[in-house]
Amino acid sequence: MDETADQPIRVVVADDHDLVRAGLVSIIEVETDLVVVAEAANGSEAADAAREHEADVVLMDVSMPGTDGLAGLQRIAQERPQCRVVMLTTFSMGESIERALRGGAAGYLLKTASPVEMLAAIRGAHRGERVFSRAVQDRLIGSFLDSSRPAADPPPELQLLTERELDVFIELARGRSNAEIAAQLFLSEATVKTYVTRLLAKLQLRDRVQAVIFALQHGLVPEEDGS
Repeated sequence: MDETADQPIRVVVADDHDLVRAGLVSIIEVETDLVVVAEAANGSEAADAAREHEADVVLMDVSMPGTDGLAGLQRIAQERPQCRVVMLTTFSMGESIERALRGGAAGYLLKTASPVEMLAAIRGAHRGERVFSRAVQDRLIGSFLDSSRPAADPPPELQLLTERELDVFIELARGRSNAEIAAQLFLSEATVKTYVTRLLAKLQLRDRVQAVIFALQHGLVPEEDGS
């Protein structure tokens, strides 16, 4: 049995505003499977805390004085690569999203995200998933589609998928979480996770966002489902 299975997820909260940090900490600390091990006011402090406290997940504000969140992300990627970093911002910034993802961020959330969404993002990032606010995901997809043309025919790669993998892929492309896909297709979350890993490998896609883009680019999901 995995000895770490019952250990809480160790979280560092990094934001230069005391009230924002306090709010995030209060949301996290009521959860029995999460624990805030440190707080930070800039990217350098966050990187130090992630290393010293062996953090699993860092919630990192993008814009902070001194060492910003992107610089902090870079340090964490080098010094504690097993730690997952979820970037936070007050609005959807296209350039910083791209830089964060290229820098190894696990996701990108707006600070207006609900407590439920924030907690789900921490847990999802810890599981190795990419996590995004819906507004951020829509921006990424819209930016990609603005420079892409839908293919006329279904991509031949889809023939590599089994019927069940295709079912999961379509639900994933609609933006549904593993839990939502499991409920929709009457599967366990563990089974859905296995299907997702397998279909991403077959389609040579890096993550769920690329899967959504792939599906929309090739017209595999009706427009109303992708909105």
